This record gives sequence, structure tokens and C-alpha cells, in this order.
Amino acid sequence: MKRKYIPDLTRQMAICQSNYARILRLLPQLQLGARCDFDLCHDARDVQITLLVEEAFRYTSTLVMRQTQTAGSPWLEVPELVVRLYHDARMAEVICTRRRRQFSGVYPYPNAEMHQPDEKFQLNQYLAEWLNQCLSYGCARDPVALT
Repeated sequence: MKRKYIPDLTRQMAICQSNYARILRLLPQLQLGARCDFDLCHDARDVQITLLVEEAFRYTSTLVMRQTQTAGSPWLEVPELVVRLYHDARMAEVICTRRRRQFSGVYPYPNAEMHQPDEKFQLNQYLAEWLNQCLSYGCARDPVALT
């Protein structure tokens, strides 16, 4: 008998808190419309990561993180994550991807959309990898104001 997937909330919260701290290092000003572009070069392919604040409220903000390639294939969908920041809890979590509705915390498997049982956790790990790449190897196109 297959065991039911139970999310590890401690791990999930830890990665969301780490992502919040990483985002603040990359984009300290979280007002509406704030944007920061990072260039990454890997194996002679230029990649641009864009952080754009779409909503900014007292306790939450929503930003979009988009990856584009200079020599990208028209057949591949450009990765784009919508991230909700909770300022009071100091957490950032992926709430959806481009053209999809909000993700559930757990999915039964198999399902019609072929989501993994821990899809939301995997997306938050993916966000962490993107943010680490920007922090380690990224070059900001515009200077970041640290006020």
C-alpha cells in the first residue's frame, strides 16, 4: 500500500524564509513597479532574470520573477514564477506560474495536470536556486540603492 504524501512544513517554512531574505538582498525596495534585471552568462548563453514588483501592500507584496534567454528557442516556454511576500512572517512563496491558477500545497497522484505531490515545495526550491544564481553570479544592470 502506498503511503500518503505528508508535506514537511518545517522544511517548507525554512525555504520560504530563506527566499524572503534572498529577495530582499536582490531587491531591497519593494514598492510598486520596482524592478531589477540581472544578467547571467553560462556556457556562452546569456540569461536575464527580471524581478518586478506587481503589488505592494503593508503586509504583502507580489512579484514576478522571469527568465529570458538571448538565444532562446521559440518552442520553450519562458520560466515565470509569481511570488507572494509576507512581510509580517518574513516569508516568500511561489503561488503560481505563468498562465496557471494558484498551486495547492499537496496534490493526489496521479492527477489530470500531472503535478507532483510536492509540486509547491519543488517550485520554492527552484526559486531558491534562481535567487542563489543571481546572488552568486548575477550582474545587476542598474545599481541597487541600499537606503
